[in-house]
Amino acid sequence: MPSHPAYTGPALCAKSAREMVALLKSGDISPAEALEASLSRIAAVEPSVNAMPTICAARARAAAASLSGDSAHPGWLAGLPIGIKDLNLVKGVRTTYGTHGLRDFVPETSDPLVERLEGHDGVVVGKTNTPEFGAGGNTFNDVFGPTRNPYDTRMNAGGSSGGAAASLATGEVWLSHGSDLAGSLRTPAGYCNIVGMRPTPGRAGGGPAAAAFVTEGISGPMARDVGDLALFLDAMAGFDPRQPMSLAAPAVSFQSGLEQDPGKLRIAFSIDQGGFAPVEQEVREILTAAMTTATGAGIDVAEECPDLPGLYETYVTLRGIFYGTVNASVPAEIQAHFKETLKDNIATGLALSSAQIYDAYRQRTILYQNMRMFLDRYDCLAIPVVGLAPLQVEIEYPTAVDNNPVVDYVDWLRFSFLATTCALPAIAMPAGFTTDGMPIGIQLIGKPHGDAALLQVAQALEQALGLPKAPIDPVIRHG
Repeated sequence: MPSHPAYTGPALCAKSAREMVALLKSGDISPAEALEASLSRIAAVEPSVNAMPTICAARARAAAASLSGDSAHPGWLAGLPIGIKDLNLVKGVRTTYGTHGLRDFVPETSDPLVERLEGHDGVVVGKTNTPEFGAGGNTFNDVFGPTRNPYDTRMNAGGSSGGAAASLATGEVWLSHGSDLAGSLRTPAGYCNIVGMRPTPGRAGGGPAAAAFVTEGISGPMARDVGDLALFLDAMAGFDPRQPMSLAAPAVSFQSGLEQDPGKLRIAFSIDQGGFAPVEQEVREILTAAMTTATGAGIDVAEECPDLPGLYETYVTLRGIFYGTVNASVPAEIQAHFKETLKDNIATGLALSSAQIYDAYRQRTILYQNMRMFLDRYDCLAIPVVGLAPLQVEIEYPTAVDNNPVVDYVDWLRFSFLATTCALPAIAMPAGFTTDGMPIGIQLIGKPHGDAALLQVAQALEQALGLPKAPIDPVIRHG
């Protein structure tokens, strides 16, 4: 494995979120100290990565000075600074959605999920970068420009939660909010050596405010290790009547669940999801080696994939419904600024026939039942996050993967389709590094509503692989 890049930032920023919360709870450090460490690190690395272009330091300082959350709640963050993706409203903080039409928009209210996190004494320090309206597997927009991969600043950090992932990898914050439709938090997690979870829909709030019953585009936690992921999911969980799909917090916290013995674990592994998606040779080797290591650590791994008929057509139709429901209703004066790929997504959604929509909902049920029965025999299905390593930041999406042509920018994200279509929890986590030192992730898809059990599998695999979790200084390269 290539040597891990150095870290020269504040010592506090290198600690886990759990360690920081413990220090904050005990009074060994103050929320103000945590915040100033975060702001110092942001100032040091932002010129290199552009992960968090909007900073709300004065608001954060005021919040840190007036905490009032429930200290007994398992998701209490005790004044820990966090990042919020620039697709979610934070009261009084510029929220651009990555589009010129909203470059000066300052909301008067916060999203319910942001309110919940702040109610648990998370201190919002800034907004993380995203492609325009979250449409893209590479994070760039005309308002703030591109986010760069901390492991090689010539490369992209994935998308659309690329800013969140890069902010974690460099130690700007300890926890960062992401969202996911076509792997929007899974791809950046895989590309930046962090962990990201697309939970069961409703587990971390609901869908977009304008389409509250949507289950395809949802929020989720991002962190540097699985234990911190569980902490952040505890902070996000809870029912809110404004979000009709939101779920009540579990009786046993996700953090407590990680302390329980999961017993003998069984992972089904498919390197190309039964031929559904191409994978570059180096990615194949890294993921296969990770599963071999897992086997050596006592986890049963079997190469198997369920039958998934019509997955491509079903997912693409559901995605079209999402864009037709959410983005097509954006005012025309804002849509006038949209990039071509975003316009194409909307046009695809509006062009769907009733037959396509009905077929997608029927086929979605078949796919779900196939996965449900398959996962009766396994704790999760392990597949790639994406089939290739990060590309140059200037490339919006690859034209081919393993010499297989890519039809459009969604086509290279095929490994994201399954969890979204079947409403199953999924975690993207580090699996290894290329010979050039770029991170490669693996995706674990869990049982229906099996968020807690999936976190246990991810923790066991994390311990087996023993990969570095510390933040890094950006590896600045040119050309």
